[in-house]
Amino acid sequence: MSQEKIAVNVSRIEQVSSTVKMFEFVAQEGNFLPFSAGSHVTVYMGEQTGLQRAYSLISDPKHRGSYCISVLRDENSKGGSAFMHEQLSVGDCIHLSPAQNFFSLEQDNQCKHLLIAGGIGITPFLSYLYELEQGGMDFELHYCFRDVKTAAFVEHLQERIGSRLHLYDGSQGQRMPVEQLIQSQPSSSHVYVCGPQSLINEVIEKGNQYLGGSQVHFENFGEVASEGDSFEVYFQRSGFSLEVGKDMSILQAIEADKRINVECLCRNGVCGTCETAILEGEADHRDHYLDDDEKAEQKTMMLCVSRARSKRLVLDL
Repeated sequence: MSQEKIAVNVSRIEQVSSTVKMFEFVAQEGNFLPFSAGSHVTVYMGEQTGLQRAYSLISDPKHRGSYCISVLRDENSKGGSAFMHEQLSVGDCIHLSPAQNFFSLEQDNQCKHLLIAGGIGITPFLSYLYELEQGGMDFELHYCFRDVKTAAFVEHLQERIGSRLHLYDGSQGQRMPVEQLIQSQPSSSHVYVCGPQSLINEVIEKGNQYLGGSQVHFENFGEVASEGDSFEVYFQRSGFSLEVGKDMSILQAIEADKRINVECLCRNGVCGTCETAILEGEADHRDHYLDDDEKAEQKTMMLCVSRARSKRLVLDL
């Protein structure tokens, strides 16, 4: 399950809002760092922490000399955002995964592209804008946040795309009218959403209703909550068990224990890198990677989001 890792140096850190920092990385050997709009990289935060987190790339895909990400300082951080904000400095060496893309922009300049962002979910759309503008595509960006005082990139976006930007400030009682917004789009439109799970769910529901599932694209910007009854997981090849608590995922339990290393690029059930064979028990599938038939077969599961329907699972790890 190991993935290639790229050694990089932190070349720049910038405070872009009171709660968000931008980090720029350059490859140690001066190599190009290619990616496409909507890509993300996994940041490996050292063997001592055992943490790894995925972040969207925000810069111009045509500029391949560096990777840039933005990280929200989460008050309820489980270690990832705290590490980035408090421990990382310019000049530090760190390892990243190559860029991966599970949220690519549809290359269609004959239809409209509707971008919907909530909070730090604005980040993948920053790289989208380069391709949308360079391709002369029709688009709008709708961006909601709790408070403009802590929201990232608002002034930058106002200057860059002007009337194509629509802002919704929760502190002023402004709420994005998702259903009305999607219903008013041409039927061929593509809608993209990234942000809190509640926003993603609403856009998926209304997008499927008015545009059709093939026109709706989404990405979670962080770990999806994995909550439910606690259960036991036995790792057949490793020969030990772990208890997975009510508010943690199997992946989080493994990472806290540190005896097994499992790679996961997305941490929200879309990339398939943490897919693991089920030897006994029944999974509660919560991913967007397996199709309905594969879920019904109960042969594999995604450790980052899926749980157990049975009290005990035996996995091929």
